[in-house]
Amino acid sequence: MSPLAIGILLFFGLALAAYTLFVHFDERSTVRASLRQIEGYDVITSIRERELLGSAKDRLAGPLFDAVLRLGHRFTPQGYVEKTKKKLIISGKYDPVDHDRFLALRVVTIAAIPVVLILFWTVLSLHGKSRLLVAALSVAFLVLGPDAVLNRKVQERQDAIRMALPDILDLLTISVEAGLGFEQALDRTVNAVPGPLSDEFTRMLNEVRAGSTRAAAMRAIDERTDVVEVRSFILAILQADTFGVSIGRILRAQADEMRIKRKQMAQERAQKAPVKMLLPMVFCIFPALFVVVLGPAVINIFHSFGKAR
Repeated sequence: MSPLAIGILLFFGLALAAYTLFVHFDERSTVRASLRQIEGYDVITSIRERELLGSAKDRLAGPLFDAVLRLGHRFTPQGYVEKTKKKLIISGKYDPVDHDRFLALRVVTIAAIPVVLILFWTVLSLHGKSRLLVAALSVAFLVLGPDAVLNRKVQERQDAIRMALPDILDLLTISVEAGLGFEQALDRTVNAVPGPLSDEFTRMLNEVRAGSTRAAAMRAIDERTDVVEVRSFILAILQADTFGVSIGRILRAQADEMRIKRKQMAQERAQKAPVKMLLPMVFCIFPALFVVVLGPAVINIFHSFGKAR
């Protein structure tokens, strides 16, 4: 048996043994906690007993996760943590735990680079430029992959907000002109149009009901979305509240403007499509087409020159 097969079998054996051990300890912890609830045990007085009530998986994974997180906070570049936290908020992840998980993932991906290089240079049967190319692509994926995925999620959520904003403004304008107040109309509108923008408006309404001012709650939406169209809408509503302008008129003007912007954005994407299609057509479609169209002619020419000789 080859050393690679032995290593793979050893790895899976250790993983299975560790999983079995964790499950065993988890079951014992669950049984122990259930017995204490049934039999009315005394209140836990020592820190050790309180810690032992948790599962073995949590007791082992928790300190390891904290150590990786501290390492990530220590060695990340200045400003990267704040920038990543803002991107996570814009992507819709408000829980600080999500931010800690992302930093821990970055530490793990960076720490995996030496393992990947050793794997390509010693274990896998790759040689020459192919080994160098695959190793470089793997390292680039580990370094840039998490940030690229996060940026993609941010872009997708911002695009969804831009696409939903004109529809929400249309319904909001109709509701306000029908006689509802701004907050009541907004509450009815977000129930009719689900999506990330409706979730933001729902959170804004909850903040207002909890005691925050409308201006502060709407400025918080701007910070959580970072979309120019939403910022324009919020500024228009705040100016209408400040100067006493009719909100219905402002909403109708904003709805018309956002509808025009959405149409322009669709036209811009349609005009970019031929340019984006040019590269795959040149390198993927045209060579096959040339082979099919010109291949028989080239073969006939070679045969003709061979007969002439």
